[in-house]
Amino acid sequence: MVRRSAAGGADRGASPVELAVVMPLILVLLFASVQVAVWFVARSTALNAAQSAVNAQRVHQAPADAGTERAIRFLRASGDWLVGWDRPAPTCQTTATEVTCTVRGRSLSVIPLVSFPVRQTAHGTVERWTTS
Repeated sequence: MVRRSAAGGADRGASPVELAVVMPLILVLLFASVQVAVWFVARSTALNAAQSAVNAQRVHQAPADAGTERAIRFLRASGDWLVGWDRPAPTCQTTATEVTCTVRGRSLSVIPLVSFPVRQTAHGTVERWTTS
């Protein structure tokens, strides 16, 4: 018994010191993993808004701003995962055969003073009458 307590006495307090050294690394990894997850949700939100805009804009004889308005409605309803999307607003470009809509913004930031940009684009074909 005496030998065991004497041998353990030299390492007294080692665990709290090790924890104090490792804890900042654990916290950095935790915040980084949460930030990556938030960035992926923001990207998904932007992509869904762009796809929704393309679906609205590709309809036969759709108004010129139908896609942009649909994306804005989607982003307002989706919460604050994507911030700054209104500067610049979502854009849609339509040609005779294709529609391309782009949504830009930033993801929420868990890490202060750091910005994570998000840009997603969706493409689709315009519905039109053809002769075949």
